Amino acid sequence: MTTLSERISQSAFDGSRLRVVLLLDLHDGAQQNFLKAYEHMRNQVASVPGHISDQLCQSIENPSQWLITSEWESAPPFLAWVNSEEHVETVRPLHNCVRDTRSLRFSVLRETGKLHTAAGTQELGGLQPFPRVGDNVVRHALTFTVKPGSEPVVAEILAGYDSPAAKVDEHTRLRRTSLFMHGNRVVRAVEVEGDLMAALRHVSRQPEVRAVEEAINPYLEQDRDLNDPDSARVFFTRAALPAVHRLASTGKEDDDVKRHALYYPAKPGCGMALARLLAGQDEAAADDPSAPIDSSTIFQRDDIVVRLVDVRGSIDAAPLQVIGAHGPRKASMLARLLDNEALGADAPAEEEDMSRFLARADMRLITDRHAP
Repeated sequence: MTTLSERISQSAFDGSRLRVVLLLDLHDGAQQNFLKAYEHMRNQVASVPGHISDQLCQSIENPSQWLITSEWESAPPFLAWVNSEEHVETVRPLHNCVRDTRSLRFSVLRETGKLHTAAGTQELGGLQPFPRVGDNVVRHALTFTVKPGSEPVVAEILAGYDSPAAKVDEHTRLRRTSLFMHGNRVVRAVEVEGDLMAALRHVSRQPEVRAVEEAINPYLEQDRDLNDPDSARVFFTRAALPAVHRLASTGKEDDDVKRHALYYPAKPGCGMALARLLAGQDEAAADDPSAPIDSSTIFQRDDIVVRLVDVRGSIDAAPLQVIGAHGPRKASMLARLLDNEALGADAPAEEEDMSRFLARADMRLITDRHAP
């Protein structure tokens, strides 16, 4: 069993307030158009549940550099908003004004100032209760669907490309890329040491990756034109599958550990609740020394939930723990959140159904590449 301080962890479900920082570098002469677009955007976001406040700031040293900060009651309402189609359309007018952006998200850990005495901070609540241990690795995933019937061709293309250079710059490098398919759905999970956005830009410029992206274009269900910045931006925004929970031991990875991706299609509107349930199950399993899961990362967007698990031994040895349904009534709780139609079968109603569900949820591994 590992103590909390010995675990690498991140979570959108700890109830703490969220501070979002958006750094922007504007095109010359775009300030007025940017302000008009921002006024529209802030009026929209002000009505979003969970939003507390935001500020727009301009650099006193470089007028082309701007900063938008916003505060949210917690991470889940922000993630629901930023991953929505409404958000995609709301921020579209900003793109023509902006040369470069970088988004950072932080849980509020402590507060100081006249309004935040020690007692007052406790009354306010919503603070991250303890610092988390990190490993300087950012995890992110993309998901998209291909035309039914094209799955074998797409799998061959995605498995056969040459890996891009791992080193991005002196602070950033690609660490691992894992790619899975479930039916016609593709999930690509990446691990990056350092700056995720720098790594994604680096990868997108590599000729071997560009060739693969162009090769799968005819098979995508959502059209895109990689030569059109707006088309590419909208595609990858909609494909984003952010990590909402991560838990791992700080110990060295065992050679017996195998990576699996489990697909959990949620009922409409239940994606966040399903991800929260699985996160709670992973937290509980971390206290069980017999649990076969070495690490788990939960990705969620809308009603798509994917759980990346590194498992010691066979996943069939402890299906309830691997699938996230270990404990009283957990199987039935999970079943109530799953979309039967998307599963292609009835959701597991009893514990004995979990082995069959695990076999259906286990995505097909296409490639799993470690950087040298």
